[in-house]
Amino acid sequence: MEPQKKLINSVDSCVDEALCGLIRANAGLSLLQGHRVVLRSDLDNLRGKVALLSGGGSGHEPAHGGYVGAGMLSAAVAGGVFASPPPASILAAIMSLHNAGASGILLIVKNYTGDRLNFGLAAEQARNHGVTVDMVIVAEDCAFDRPSKAGRRGLCGTIFIHKLAGALAEEGSSLDQIVAKVTEVLKGIGTLGVSLSPCSVPGCLPSFNLPPGDMELGLGIHGEPGIKRSKVASADEVVKTMIDHMTNPDSQSYLPLKSDSVVLCVNNLGALSCLEMAVVTRAAIICLENLGAVVARVMSGSFMTSLEMAGMSLTVMRANEEILRLFDAKTAAPAWPNLSTARVLHVILLVCFFLLGPLSPVMRKSLERVCSTLLEKQEELNSLDRAAGDGDCGNTHAQAARAIQEWLQDHVVPGCPGKLLSVLAGLVQEKMGGSSGALYSLFLTAAAGHVTEGRSNAAAWASAMHAGTQAMRRYGGADPGDRTMVRKAASGAEETRNLTARAGRASYIAAERVTLPDPGAVAVAAILRAVQESLEGQK
Repeated sequence: MEPQKKLINSVDSCVDEALCGLIRANAGLSLLQGHRVVLRSDLDNLRGKVALLSGGGSGHEPAHGGYVGAGMLSAAVAGGVFASPPPASILAAIMSLHNAGASGILLIVKNYTGDRLNFGLAAEQARNHGVTVDMVIVAEDCAFDRPSKAGRRGLCGTIFIHKLAGALAEEGSSLDQIVAKVTEVLKGIGTLGVSLSPCSVPGCLPSFNLPPGDMELGLGIHGEPGIKRSKVASADEVVKTMIDHMTNPDSQSYLPLKSDSVVLCVNNLGALSCLEMAVVTRAAIICLENLGAVVARVMSGSFMTSLEMAGMSLTVMRANEEILRLFDAKTAAPAWPNLSTARVLHVILLVCFFLLGPLSPVMRKSLERVCSTLLEKQEELNSLDRAAGDGDCGNTHAQAARAIQEWLQDHVVPGCPGKLLSVLAGLVQEKMGGSSGALYSLFLTAAAGHVTEGRSNAAAWASAMHAGTQAMRRYGGADPGDRTMVRKAASGAEETRNLTARAGRASYIAAERVTLPDPGAVAVAAILRAVQESLEGQK
């Protein structure tokens, strides 16, 4: 067997040439002469702040050099492929940051013996030079039920620590404060990987053998053995197996999850296609939500690879508002993705996934669920409306629900979603009345043209939702920050409790008298939740 072909110039020069390529492509980065150390180009901005240094073997790109930049790492040290960087280069990086005026240096190290030894030695040497330095070990691997004395391995969760520590450092937190914060956060991070193929160090044979059609669960990022081999299953089954293992309380390495808000990272280990990654991402989001977790942020892409390994890892981090604030803070690091800070309404995605078969029965069941939900909430909506209106919000929604129920008894639901939306627009306009009826009719009419025969994929539904919302805003005069039904997500409905009404009838009432959630927003949230639950029940 011959070594696998790779698009490099030579085995000996590939790491240095890769670092050169990274630097040449990113003006905010520079190389420390004589060492494989990537530095921020603006080291002067570190004066008086804590500097962050990480690193490890090459072959995991974009880790770690891609995470150097304001708001993340100050420097990263690269070793040879899958080899820990030498202490001399680590020390040189520490001294460069110290000489730039950093108030202290935090080393962020993955839990591998070579990294711990070499970074630890450099830290001791730096202390002998009068440098204030501390080290955090990342060990968030969930693979082993009973980890060995070496402990849990450090995997892709390391980049979450880069991000949170970087945001804290940018804000001026002290070294002790940063260490305390990320040490606490690490208790709520877990990672597990799966591989469909081995990888190979340039010039070498594959690091392990994996028969065709098999996969390995729980392996390390250098190809270290995992915990189980089995036949390749579907993406849904693989993801469920992974998350079940990660959250199994019988394991000493488990990640406890209940109704937590979480950040999800779906990490390509090297050779999965974009299509496969999207399928896995969808499966992971749904699986976590089925456990009761709220998926607040999603990263999907290549963040800590294993050369050309065909596989992926899932990293889950429990996240409160403070963690999300740090996670969302700006960074100049070139490999960090630009993420939406808004919670995604996954109802759109569910519509895409479940409306691929015959549409009529699916949409009928969803409508029936919506109608029964609105009738159940009639008095609740009336009660909320009495605080800021005439107390009939529940009644008007119930009128619409009964009208739709009557229509369903006598009609076949059209297979084209756009036609159904047009029918519903006419029904609510005629039977619901008032401003709510007009707004719903506007939304449905504007949305209808975007989900036509043969065009009901995710992009089409996203366009439809956007068009409907824009129509409501254009003619109703309300924006997402106002206390109105435009706050359509479940979280948005509750948030209207603290918003000042700037549109609608409630805008004429003193703010201190309006302390309950907006009834229109609560109604829309209930509708979306009913659609979601109906679609999930039809998997």
